[in-house]
Amino acid sequence: MADDLTDRLAPVLRPFEAVLDFGTPFGAFGAVLEAVRPGTKRVTVPPAETRAPLPEGAFNLALSGMQMHRVNDLPGLLIQLRRALKPDGLMMATFPGGDTLSELRDALMTAESEIRGAAGLRVFPMIDVRAAGQLLQRAGFALPVADSERLTVRYPDLFALIRDLRAMGGTASMLVRSGQPGLTRGIILRAAEIYRERYTDADGRIRATFEMIWISGWAPDASQPKPLKPGSAKMRLEDALKAVRKER
Repeated sequence: MADDLTDRLAPVLRPFEAVLDFGTPFGAFGAVLEAVRPGTKRVTVPPAETRAPLPEGAFNLALSGMQMHRVNDLPGLLIQLRRALKPDGLMMATFPGGDTLSELRDALMTAESEIRGAAGLRVFPMIDVRAAGQLLQRAGFALPVADSERLTVRYPDLFALIRDLRAMGGTASMLVRSGQPGLTRGIILRAAEIYRERYTDADGRIRATFEMIWISGWAPDASQPKPLKPGSAKMRLEDALKAVRKER
C-alpha cells in the first residue's frame, strides 16, 4: 500500500511541508513519503492514539493506511481530517472494504449454519467504494475520488489465513455479543473443508480476496475548479454526440 501511495501522489507536484500520517501501522506512509520527497516534515499518530483530537489547519497533506476500517465513527473521522488540513490540502487514505474476506465470510456462515442451524456475524461488514465516495462528500471534501483495487492472496489452508489475520490484529472478537456462542473446533474444521471445496486453485492453495478502497479529497479553497452551473453548456448533449458520430 505504501508503494501504491507513492504512485498515486506522483502527479501532485507541490511540496508537502507538513504531513500527517494518521494511524498507519509503523508510520509506513509518512516514512515512504519522506524517502521519496526529501524535506517532508511529518507528524505520526500511532494506531493506539487515533482518538486524540487533531489540530485544525495544521497540515497540507493527511494520509492514513489500513486504519479506517477499524473506526466506529468514520464520518466523524473524515470531518476531523478535513478540518486538520490547510485550505487546498489533500487527504488520501486506503483501507480494506467491499469484498474483503468474502470467501472466509461464506465458509464460516455456511459451516455454522450447518452445525447450529443459525450463524452469527464473524467477519466485519465492509464499506464499498460507492459508500466511501458518499462519505467524502458528506465530510465536506472538495473534488472527492474513491476507487478500489482487488488483491488475491493465496494460502496453503484456512488456518494459515487465520494466523495472518491474528498477527495483524485483524480478528473480529469485538463482534461477539454477550451470550453468543463462540466458534467451536468442529465449526472451524467444517469451514476449512467448505473453503477448500469452493475456493481452491489448481495447485491446491486457497484464495483470499482483499479489496483495497482508496479515497482522496481536498480541503475546500477558492482556487479550486468549480463545476459548471446547470444549463450553462454552449452545446446540447444530443448535438455533441451527433458531431462525434460524424467525425467517425
